Amino acid sequence: MKIAVIGGSGFIGSHVVDKLLEAKHDVTVFDIMRPHRDDVRHIFFDLFDLHKVVIALAGNYDAYFLLAAMANVNDIQKNPLEAALVNFQGTVNVLEAVRRYGGRLIFASTVWVYMLAENEDVSEASPLLVQNVNHPYTASKVAAELYIQSYNKLYGTDFTILRYGIPYGPRGREGTVITNFVKRAMRNEPLIIHGDGSQYRNFIYVEDIAEGNMAALQDVAKNNIYNLEGMRPITIKEVAQTVSRIFGGIPVEFKETRAGDFVGRKASNEKALRELKWKPRVDLEEGVRRYVEWYKTVNK
Repeated sequence: MKIAVIGGSGFIGSHVVDKLLEAKHDVTVFDIMRPHRDDVRHIFFDLFDLHKVVIALAGNYDAYFLLAAMANVNDIQKNPLEAALVNFQGTVNVLEAVRRYGGRLIFASTVWVYMLAENEDVSEASPLLVQNVNHPYTASKVAAELYIQSYNKLYGTDFTILRYGIPYGPRGREGTVITNFVKRAMRNEPLIIHGDGSQYRNFIYVEDIAEGNMAALQDVAKNNIYNLEGMRPITIKEVAQTVSRIFGGIPVEFKETRAGDFVGRKASNEKALRELKWKPRVDLEEGVRRYVEWYKTVNK
């Protein structure tokens, strides 16, 4: 297949590119940064410029992975306008190209959208209530999802929406809780938890996410939404304890709760398992150890 990976130089995008090339797809990375490897075609890409986006993507692609996003919730809280431009306007610009040229958009969303759900146990069919929105990140991703689905209904534009759990692993971006814990542990500094540590995530190892993206290329995924969650709910306290244990007993400290934080939802992977034959395989202890090994290698 001929595939465009928008944001293919980033954390998750780079792993998706690896999997696509291993499977012998014809891959082009669209990104403002150079890819992590030299054997892939790269086109500099300004996501904000509709005219340039439409011209750049005029290549008869079978699928467009849209992985470019502003995802650090602390940065988004400080810069909500920039988040809207990247996460929403950028999505609409790519949608316009897909509408004109055909192919399927595979969009990287997030389980944060389930902050709008009423229940703790959620699936792709759970209603999302706009009055529950409490963070610009959630709002930007829900808005993008709605636009994608509206294009499908109005113009017949094909899509697949993937709602990621909280990703971690090699090449991980700065600002995530596991990255922060490992960086502090490397400096022998205490691990800081905001709140009591009982808030939980279904952390998912990045290679599991990349495999989920590969599975989404199947025809059955067309015009569907899938959760790509981790194996089990994991509290922030357990993450801190895991990192502390790997580094031989780094102390853990507790501070005030962060405003608008994701308190956790139990998002089911059942649909992805049933239809895509996908499930996560790497649990926290193994994943963090792999990440620490990689981190030490690149930070000698």
